[in-house]
Amino acid sequence: MSIWQLFRSGGFTLYILLSCSILSVAIIIERFLYYRRRSRIKRQDFMKMIRQELEKKNINGALEICKKTNTPFSKVVYGALSFYNHSEKEISNNMEREIVIETTVLERFTAIVGTIGSVAVYIGLFGTVLGIIRAFHDISASGAGGISVVINGISEALVCTAAGLSVAVPAVVAYNYFIKKIDNFIEDMELCASETMDLLIVKQK
Repeated sequence: MSIWQLFRSGGFTLYILLSCSILSVAIIIERFLYYRRRSRIKRQDFMKMIRQELEKKNINGALEICKKTNTPFSKVVYGALSFYNHSEKEISNNMEREIVIETTVLERFTAIVGTIGSVAVYIGLFGTVLGIIRAFHDISASGAGGISVVINGISEALVCTAAGLSVAVPAVVAYNYFIKKIDNFIEDMELCASETMDLLIVKQK
């Protein structure tokens, strides 16, 4: 069957699945590139540079490193260093706010991919049910049939199920990957926050 024949046999549900697929692929590519750009600098290397600047009592140098480093944990450390002359509670609160902000940015659009991965199969099944109903209705209306006619109608209807699976599987895989990456980013931010607080406490003493 050609692509056009598949869409004709699948009905409007295939157009819905096509729209979901385009949206899912666009978000997957955007998020993958976003996470990749922010994973170029390792947390250990970044904190080593920050530690060296703080040991030299060069707060401005550490702030410049944070500005030049495009990662979520650099924003957290910047939030701490920018509150250097404040109390420990204020520094901690500012880092916590930065973690929440960066986590929200990291999670952007991921819920859409997760939702598509969850509902695409059901949309496909819905299209299949409608196709089977249509096939039996056509057989009943024409008064003719046979096993070949029934099989042909059902095979066309199952196109929707196949399309739903082809949309859902990549979306679910990508969503699980995103969740893992976000967890890693959050872990790095929390470790950087803890280490930065320890460095600032020592420096202030």
